[in-house]
Amino acid sequence: MRIVGIIQSALFKFDPRDLRNHPILAFLTLTAISLFGVALLHLSLPEGRDALIVSILFFAFVMLAHVAEAIAEAYGRAYVSQIRIATGESRVRRLRNDIEEDIPTTMLQPGDRILVKAGEVIVVDGRVAEGVAVIDESAITGESAPVIREADGERSSLTAGTRVLSESVLVLVGTHADDVVLARMIGLVEERRRQPTPNEAALSVLTVGLTLLAILLVTGIMISLGARPSLTTALLAIALLGALMPMTLAGLRSTIGIAGMNRILRSDVLVTTAAAIEIAGNIDTLLIDKTGTITLGARDATELIVAPGVDPARALRAVYLSSIADDTPEGRSVVALALRLGSNDQTLLPNDAVLVPFDAYTRMSGVDLPDATQYRKGAPDAILSWVASRTETIPTHPLQEVIERIARNGDTPLLVADQQTILGVLCLRDMIKPHMRERFQQLRTMGIRTVMITGDNPLTASAIAREAGVDDFLAEATPSTKMTFIRREQNEGRLVAMTGDGTNDAPALAQADIGIAMSNGTQAAKDAANVVDLDSDPAKLIEIVEIGKQVLMTRGALSIFSIAYTLGTYALLLPKLFAAQYPLLETFDFVPLLHTFSAIVAVLLLHIVTLMAMMPLAFRGVAYRPTKANAVLRKHLLLYGIRGLLAPWFGLTLIARMLQIAHLSHGITQP
Repeated sequence: MRIVGIIQSALFKFDPRDLRNHPILAFLTLTAISLFGVALLHLSLPEGRDALIVSILFFAFVMLAHVAEAIAEAYGRAYVSQIRIATGESRVRRLRNDIEEDIPTTMLQPGDRILVKAGEVIVVDGRVAEGVAVIDESAITGESAPVIREADGERSSLTAGTRVLSESVLVLVGTHADDVVLARMIGLVEERRRQPTPNEAALSVLTVGLTLLAILLVTGIMISLGARPSLTTALLAIALLGALMPMTLAGLRSTIGIAGMNRILRSDVLVTTAAAIEIAGNIDTLLIDKTGTITLGARDATELIVAPGVDPARALRAVYLSSIADDTPEGRSVVALALRLGSNDQTLLPNDAVLVPFDAYTRMSGVDLPDATQYRKGAPDAILSWVASRTETIPTHPLQEVIERIARNGDTPLLVADQQTILGVLCLRDMIKPHMRERFQQLRTMGIRTVMITGDNPLTASAIAREAGVDDFLAEATPSTKMTFIRREQNEGRLVAMTGDGTNDAPALAQADIGIAMSNGTQAAKDAANVVDLDSDPAKLIEIVEIGKQVLMTRGALSIFSIAYTLGTYALLLPKLFAAQYPLLETFDFVPLLHTFSAIVAVLLLHIVTLMAMMPLAFRGVAYRPTKANAVLRKHLLLYGIRGLLAPWFGLTLIARMLQIAHLSHGITQP
């Protein structure tokens, strides 16, 4: 990180277009410029020299605040610099009608197919259209171990900025080159005129309100002291106003948010809006997909129970044929089970058979054969409804107890049927990930309600929810039921976060206040989400929430400190200002070594020292421990409130000694 670059970036922040988002810093900048002009005109007078001192202190404070923000931004830019090169202007090989074209990346459109060879960088988000390749994702995720990406599977997703290590791969472009997830994140990090988040805007209102209070107070002081209009009284009023403003809070307001964004980046998480971090810290309800998040995500078909009176060969044929169009991991495991059990139907599928792929809405897959036979495999309620729609009767079968037993064990039952008969039930088994109960307890301590989303029936969902320790569950979930659940939560005033990785999750991810997509998910999911986990580690949810809460807690701690610090400054300066009119107040003058103007100058110096002392807190954030909000508030009131009240007392006493040694206390008492 180059010092010259940081200083240059800090100087650019004096641009009025930047300062308009920092009203207090804008006021101090204008005041410093005005006082500097007055000082140049009256440099031979004591008032001119006083104006020069105050203008330098105001400018030094604003410059230091800009330096803090520039340092935070520099860390983020350093992290994404290599990615920015990878996603910048380059050329690619586009294939159209088997003809290879060499074109700029900017000409790519969603749906184009590009050829990426070994050693080359993938410049757009997309998925593998053809081939298998080893991909180096270390520039994105920080993990040195390469991963395998292949077509037509759950591991087909590709992220811009990753590199192909072996073979060649045909990439189906999922988005425009300037709209990849990384490009949006880089734009957010490098945007000089970043819009303030809602929390930052609220703090701006607070600082402006405290400043208006300081203006009214200074005006009242000048009137009560009977001050006559003069350069001396104007200078005293301006310096006093600066001393009584919440300068520390104004100086570090945006730095805290940028530093939080950097911590998110270091966790290999991309956010596409700055407000997403703050919203994560306020989440009330967390919707978590069961498969791959709570469980290991490798549900394997372990058993086929044939219905009484059904020929096992017929049931096995139905299992195989109804699953060959199911490209999910579960579907492939059912096919593998059928082959292990001796199915030999893989060569008997007619050419004119109609395959019915698995669909998240119907929750089943199957095949329609030329002889009018139809086989389906899927969720029990979906299969029962499908059979009933064809027989116009409610199907009865002796497997209900088997289904309930499988569900009570936390496994997933699937029914297999033809258009008339329930043929058997399959058992899918998955394992709860280690330490999930402890993680959900941690979220519960944060005040977050966890809801497991699953397509399983209520019995299975209930068993897994109980074992994992979630607060609630949504069983037999479809995209529409997810949307309904999220809207109901939001209508009741709750902020909702949701994880997802499939195209059918995209509507719910867009509806949620925080949509968290996995990097290995579909492009639709990543486009709908405002947070993308590059590690595709669903357990990262806790870390995202913790960083969001840490950002909010840091701003809260700084706000409490700044308000207490301002009140402490009031308590020190007001007795000194009114001591001549009310001699009794001399008892409360705890810094008698300074006269009025020199005391105000000392407070301005202390503002600068305090800003420097609080910068590490803004960069690293306050230490976060899962606890209730009221407990955090009490802790911060005691810890940062008391520090804020005491800081002016100790600081001014020390600065008073230093000013005396430097002979800067020249004896101006009051107008």
